[in-house]
Amino acid sequence: MFELSLMCPQDRVETFSEALEALDALSVSVEDFDAQTDAEQALFGEPGMPPPKDGWQRSRVLALFATELVAKEAASLLSAQDFFDECRLLGISLVPDQDWVRLTQSQFAPVEVTPEFWIVPTWHEPPAQARTIIRLDPGLAFGTGTHPTTRMCLRWIAQHGRAGGQHAAGNPLGRVLDYGCGSGILAIGAAKFGAVDIDAVDIDGAAVESTKLNAQANAVRLQAGLPDRATGRYQTVLANILATPLKVLAPLLCAHVAPGGSLVMAGILERQADELKAAYAPYARLVVADSEDGWILMTATL
Repeated sequence: MFELSLMCPQDRVETFSEALEALDALSVSVEDFDAQTDAEQALFGEPGMPPPKDGWQRSRVLALFATELVAKEAASLLSAQDFFDECRLLGISLVPDQDWVRLTQSQFAPVEVTPEFWIVPTWHEPPAQARTIIRLDPGLAFGTGTHPTTRMCLRWIAQHGRAGGQHAAGNPLGRVLDYGCGSGILAIGAAKFGAVDIDAVDIDGAAVESTKLNAQANAVRLQAGLPDRATGRYQTVLANILATPLKVLAPLLCAHVAPGGSLVMAGILERQADELKAAYAPYARLVVADSEDGWILMTATL
């Protein structure tokens, strides 16, 4: 395969991507042209780095073609277009043949939650010290355990649950709701630490199906569905979303927590703690229970 690389302003990225696909590109990807320089910009609001309003100022567009001839023809045709103004062809290079499956898998190693609790892709053997594991492969749904918010939620589950699986009697997690379940990783974690009545809900149907498949792969029982599946009160309500929807959901989430139960929330930056406390003040007293890499875990007992 051959890779065509070009630089263009952000407002031209969509046009170039569509044109490359029409010119038989096998794939098209976009990167920050100024990555690893002082001009690098974050798109996803990492702590301490506010995202730009309209994307990167300059983007590197990369397209893979089956042959060098097709790549050169695509470069020639693009260079002749009016929208190529202020853009630059960076080159065409041979991409060495590789075992792409093995290469991709090598990027995802087991993730430690606690010394005895690990998230392990199916192609890896569990670490020797692992006593509790979640089998989870990277997929379309959010939540593979690599992000601090997910790890903090799972640590809380491990600290407050009871290892031993779904048949552990009298588990303090009680009835569990995973609101915005994504891959289902938190619901599966709750099952691994003894919860026996678990509802996992998400507005995205693909996330619901992903949760069902991941639960099956981990041999745990849970009920997954759209948000209307969440009914009644729960001893533990987990919500790893983002600060803005968490504020909107304050009355709904708190209404689902049983008296004496726990509300556990993540997807919150350290600087957003006061916003969340204010939004939940009419219903619960939030506290910061954990922090990692600029993200925090907030909890409340109702």
